[in-house]
Amino acid sequence: MNEIVKVSRRKFLVSSLALGGAMVVGTQALAATVDGAPWDKANAAGTTEFTPWLTINADGTVIVRATAVDIGNGTLTQLAAYVYEELSPVWEKIKPEYASTNRDFLENNVYSTPGGALAYFSGRSTGPARMDTYMQVAASARERLKAAAATRWSVPATEIMVKDGVLTHAGSGNSAEFGELLADAAQIQLEQEPPIKDRSEWTFLGKKAPFKVQLPKIVNGSLIYGIDVREPGMVYAALRQSPVMGGKLKSVDKDAVMSMPGVLAVVTVDPGENVPTDLKPPFPFGVSTAQHAVAVIAEHYWQARTALDALPVEWDDGPGADWKTTEQMNEAATAAIQQAGDKVEASTGDVEAMFAEAGEDNIIEADYLTPYCEQAPLEPLNGTALVTEDRVDFWHPSQHSQMAYMVAADETGMPPEKVFFHQTFVGGGFGRRVFSDDARMVVAVAKKFPGRPVQVIWSREESTRQGRYRPLMAGKLKASLGADGLPTALLGRMAGGPGFFAVGMADTALTNILKNTQIESQTVPFHILTGPYRGPGYNSNAFFIETFVDECAIKAGIDPMEYRLKLYAQWPDIGWVKTLEEVKAKSGWGETLPKGQGRGVAVANWGMGGKPDEGTTVATVAKVEVSQDGVLKILQLDVAFDTGRIVNEDAVRTELEGGTMFGLNMSLNEGLNIKDGRIVEGNFDEYPIIRMADLPPQINVHFGGLSDNPRFFEIGEPPTGVVGPAVGNAIFQATGKRIRTMPFRLHDLSWS
Repeated sequence: MNEIVKVSRRKFLVSSLALGGAMVVGTQALAATVDGAPWDKANAAGTTEFTPWLTINADGTVIVRATAVDIGNGTLTQLAAYVYEELSPVWEKIKPEYASTNRDFLENNVYSTPGGALAYFSGRSTGPARMDTYMQVAASARERLKAAAATRWSVPATEIMVKDGVLTHAGSGNSAEFGELLADAAQIQLEQEPPIKDRSEWTFLGKKAPFKVQLPKIVNGSLIYGIDVREPGMVYAALRQSPVMGGKLKSVDKDAVMSMPGVLAVVTVDPGENVPTDLKPPFPFGVSTAQHAVAVIAEHYWQARTALDALPVEWDDGPGADWKTTEQMNEAATAAIQQAGDKVEASTGDVEAMFAEAGEDNIIEADYLTPYCEQAPLEPLNGTALVTEDRVDFWHPSQHSQMAYMVAADETGMPPEKVFFHQTFVGGGFGRRVFSDDARMVVAVAKKFPGRPVQVIWSREESTRQGRYRPLMAGKLKASLGADGLPTALLGRMAGGPGFFAVGMADTALTNILKNTQIESQTVPFHILTGPYRGPGYNSNAFFIETFVDECAIKAGIDPMEYRLKLYAQWPDIGWVKTLEEVKAKSGWGETLPKGQGRGVAVANWGMGGKPDEGTTVATVAKVEVSQDGVLKILQLDVAFDTGRIVNEDAVRTELEGGTMFGLNMSLNEGLNIKDGRIVEGNFDEYPIIRMADLPPQINVHFGGLSDNPRFFEIGEPPTGVVGPAVGNAIFQATGKRIRTMPFRLHDLSWS
């Protein structure tokens, strides 16, 4: 889905603004057109944004338009780094700002062409479409500045150096800051656009590790998250949706709370109330519908929340209430994998013939289960919308601002050109804020109270119980082992509720190495809504497969590390073996440990799509200690990875550490329960989250697994999948107990 767009270096657009003396640069191939004409100042229709990608102001400030939402993963910093590498302004004067979704719609997808459906998504800042676009516009701006200086000083442009916002010519002693040359540079027509630098020429990317550009504002408290939005005349709404997903609102006694302090209105949300439109969103995910809900609007949030708690409401739970317990749902998923799946995801060779040939003694089979998990971002779901007769303004901490923009237009029936989406910073996402169901609910409430900005806030309990969760997934794996102990055939079955990510098991290295595989999936009619949860599908499949590979190694009597090295040596992507060798060397693998301690290993790839030299491969070794009464301690985690190449070592290390901690908490602690169709857990006292004191003393990130394959892939999601099976495999080494279900805290780990 990461569409690569080739930037034309011969078709470029440069405009000059008399007001303020700014030079603006953007590729014509990627720029907007109006009635077939390239973008220019007149086409901007009086807006204050004058260029698609890059503006240089007279004071040397460089404005970089960013589509990639920053959710703490450093996307804004990365885009600034691309510009710095080619243009070399003063680093502190690079000012990323979010690109307008309204303008993108009006100007022929000017921002969403590079990157396609994921152009406005918060991840993948190192994708080639984004990387090349930003580096190209910066390189072209640099060459125009140099050409302007060369003309003014009567010297060859090739002799002019650009550094920290200053152009200098050593021979003549001339120098000038960017601002002095903008008017002339904007008139330059190059014979051809310059190529971007080869990696061997980089002086910043891969060499420097700048801190995130927003950190000063985080420290001083001035950064605006969604819940920080304050608009004149703003009111607040407390929201409550059907406690059973898919349920409907039967009745509400609005008059019962209208006299309470500050209460302005009680409004309801019906999923069928939105005005039908013919919008065709430029992304393949579809958009989540609204849920039946009621909201109280008041002058202050706690007035709204207090009134909502007192509001008499009756719900029709619907068929979702038939799922009475967590155990009932687990049993349904587990029963589904005992029979052939409804859909065959992949099939090669003849699995059953290989099983028959191997004989029972050489067959291994196991069932696995992962529960519903909540993304639990620190910032509760929220958003602010102002709906009037002729305009919608929408402030929201989205992970996909283009989708939220389209949803706002769809829900209100307002023409998209009259919708203005204002991206805020995001207090944690992890996939929860991608599908824009929360965006739709905000607008659905606000349109019932037009004329004033309405900030809609989910309580922590409402956020937790109205999630788009990591799906409950069951998996069955069965393999035959050959004379060398390695698998010769594999049967994989997966089952989960609607929306579960089935294809991931068919995309792994293991299933593509073997000549005899059968991967099947089956949907169970659960009512719980699901969505992307950091490493969607992958985080469960990695647990299934890498636990199963460990079980194969034990049955074959081979050291689990050596088993994987031998197995994955058959895969043409060298990153698998390199990452394993790196953690083997750096973790102390093979050292004798006291009783009750163990090491486990796991390796997997996020984003490979079944192909070698794609995605990001991560190998993790976990060292654990389990007391005789079953208390688990994680003593050490060693992580090696292969993204091909990297551009910011510190950012990569941070993402690997954060993703490892996220996956560790997911594996040890997380799991939602269901009672009468309702999610039981509501707040952090019921839904445990790992604390700093619970972290292992050492999380070591090693860089020796990099293959130098020509790709720069993402790093935030890949570590989540491998830490769980690595810990589970280590527990087996320490206790002899095999962990096949999450969360681990529910298992009796005691031993004697």
